[in-house]
Amino acid sequence: MMIVSNICNPVSRRLTLGLAAALLAVPALFGSAQAASMDEIKKRGLIVATEDDFRPFEFVKDGKATGFDNEMIEDLRKYAPFEIKQQILPWTGILAGVSTGKYDAAITAVIITKERLASLDFTSPIADATHYYVKRKDDKSISSIKDLNGKTVGVQAGSALLARLPELGAMLEKEGGKLGKVVEYTSYPEAYQDLALGRVDYVVNTVVNLQTMVAEKPGVFELGQAVSGKSYPAWAVAKGNTELLSFLNGFIAKEKETGRFAELQKKWFGESFPSLPAKWDPEF
Repeated sequence: MMIVSNICNPVSRRLTLGLAAALLAVPALFGSAQAASMDEIKKRGLIVATEDDFRPFEFVKDGKATGFDNEMIEDLRKYAPFEIKQQILPWTGILAGVSTGKYDAAITAVIITKERLASLDFTSPIADATHYYVKRKDDKSISSIKDLNGKTVGVQAGSALLARLPELGAMLEKEGGKLGKVVEYTSYPEAYQDLALGRVDYVVNTVVNLQTMVAEKPGVFELGQAVSGKSYPAWAVAKGNTELLSFLNGFIAKEKETGRFAELQKKWFGESFPSLPAKWDPEF
């Protein structure tokens, strides 16, 4: 399913942001009160939510969950003195589920944003999430950011990338252009399919995801340039769940210490990120 919007339209933008704020208000008020304590988690196990199709972080291949985060979960099972219970589901249900206590943690690439910090706390970053655009390889009309003027962009609904499209709009305005129509998708595979079919002109996603997708289909897609400032993904827990956050950060630190973290980054992202910040304070 896709939703067509125009992020530059002030009325529709206000309505969109108002609805988002309303939806986030409940988790912000009640999320930490319902989050399980570590004592509870030790008794009944840690319930983690992962995405079903977000390459290379998590996806299902031949009926088996794989990707960076799924391999990290396998290591977490060896590290934790309690059971790890994994729920695999679409992106749209994950953050609300964590903030309200349905799941203890989102072990996926959740981009850290100011808005999300109202209802969630984040571990140390797990990769680089700077936003780039990708286009069809045979589309000669796009060779730089200024060529995106007025063109149709695809992005995942409810994602941090959607909220930061105004950064791209500002880049285009400096070149005398403007952001075109925005088409929102429930998942990125849908957006890539429409890009290949010419229904959108380009798609915006994080650099790691796009590098993976382009490597899989080099004859179809081509990576463009950065369309945002620095951005980082991390795992998320309900706001105020400091014990669980400390436990997960301790696990990530152990993975880094043994070299396993860099090994998995290299395997799934094509490179490791040795200079990731221990904590990220986002501008947006």
